[in-house]
Amino acid sequence: MKRRCVEVDERALHKMIGTIIDPERLEDDCAVIPCGDGRLLVASTDMLHETTDFPAGMTDWQIGWMATAVTLSDIASMGARPGQVLLAVGLDRPERLRGIMEGARDCCARFGAELVGGDLDAHGELTIVSTGLGTVEAAQIVRRRGARPGDIIAVTGPLGEAQAALVGYDRHWKELLEPQPRVREGMALARAGVSAMMDISDGLALSLYDLLGVNDCGFSVDTARLPLPAGVPEDEGRELALYGGGDFELLFCAPPGILPVAGVDVHVIGEVIRERVVLADGEPLERRGYLHEWGG
Repeated sequence: MKRRCVEVDERALHKMIGTIIDPERLEDDCAVIPCGDGRLLVASTDMLHETTDFPAGMTDWQIGWMATAVTLSDIASMGARPGQVLLAVGLDRPERLRGIMEGARDCCARFGAELVGGDLDAHGELTIVSTGLGTVEAAQIVRRRGARPGDIIAVTGPLGEAQAALVGYDRHWKELLEPQPRVREGMALARAGVSAMMDISDGLALSLYDLLGVNDCGFSVDTARLPLPAGVPEDEGRELALYGGGDFELLFCAPPGILPVAGVDVHVIGEVIRERVVLADGEPLERRGYLHEWGG
């Protein structure tokens, strides 16, 4: 009897985890932990591997920067202020450690966090786990749940730049290798009163479906309004903007009246609707983007 092969992706596994722990714990970019005096601790952890996450040509400094930036981006998506970062490094060659740690330290310093420790081990493949902590007033935290029909849908910057670099547009190489978490923007948007927010690490389309999964409403975007990567033909740029990963911009929903928000570049790309669907130009948007998958 032949064994059936089944493809499993990370979001399917998240659903399984939700049968073991409270599924509401899995809804956001960070875990949320009360810490007294009306404040909340947010915590996030990310694992990156050399073969799947670090493009050829990256310096060790850039690897340390990226490993830290992706975690700070999660903290930014909750409207929180970064605090501490811990880095666990599965190291293939000891001479790489200094550059990695200096990159992580410099990223922390740039965005108001502190590198405070971690762990070190020998690995056949360079593997880094970054853990970040931040704090936010309970009244100002922004979650993925909270979007309401009539809200605008917006992003904080161009989409598809990281993927553009991977397909040969070298002008976007720095955006791919040295992502800039939108920490300042996340805190400003939280203070302004946005209703829902997340970062776009896996692509806009998948992120909209993530919002759909936790909200009782739908999302309709106008692809003519997407901020596209510079120097890329329009049709290709729109494809990259919808489905490319690695951007780390913020995707948020908000009452139209709160815009503009001082100091934040905002690109309005659509509207929250009552029907629980994800639409692009009035048609169902393909659920596609960056996903870790396992073959059966």
